Amino acid sequence: MRFMQFKQKFNDFTCFNLQEIRKIDRNFDLRRLNEWQKKGYIKKIRREHYIFSNKKIDELTLFFIANKIYTPSYISLEMALSYYNLIPETVYGITSVTSQKTKTFKTFLSDFVYRHIRSDLFFGYKLVKHQKFTYKIADLEKAILDFFYLNPDFKTENDIAELRINIDEFKNAVDEKRLLLYLERFNCKALAKRINNLIKFINYA
Repeated sequence: MRFMQFKQKFNDFTCFNLQEIRKIDRNFDLRRLNEWQKKGYIKKIRREHYIFSNKKIDELTLFFIANKIYTPSYISLEMALSYYNLIPETVYGITSVTSQKTKTFKTFLSDFVYRHIRSDLFFGYKLVKHQKFTYKIADLEKAILDFFYLNPDFKTENDIAELRINIDEFKNAVDEKRLLLYLERFNCKALAKRINNLIKFINYA
């Protein structure tokens, strides 16, 4: 397959992987991928995942890519809290949770950071449509719980103050009933204590 034919078939793909290529052409010559990388037509994100070099990338595109290159996963933790304007925007990498092993992929696009959670805690996310793709991101309340579950050092009100949480945004956007309902599913007394301290901090700030 020539590159222009390939480009026509995959032009609407935000990124594409080897499995998708094989669905369209099961006899595809893998040497073409190396050739096209050398010519600067495509770039490898990670093993078996590629993107066209001229593809415009914004933060939401990175969310979709994060979902795709390591599954199952959804955007959560610091990245989601920043997305919801709950913490300052400076976030290291695109953070997600996964029921697979904890992993970090350092790529030319960004660092993609995945933290492991139990499979029974893989809930509380939504699908968001953007342009031609849909990405998975935690509900605000689940992002909060994921963060405090995986970062147990933030346990006192003084620790919580270091996060520089947007108090007004928290009060306006967080559904406390949903937060507590989700919290029950974690069945974790230590987490419940940390969330109780968080709520106290918000209410008395």
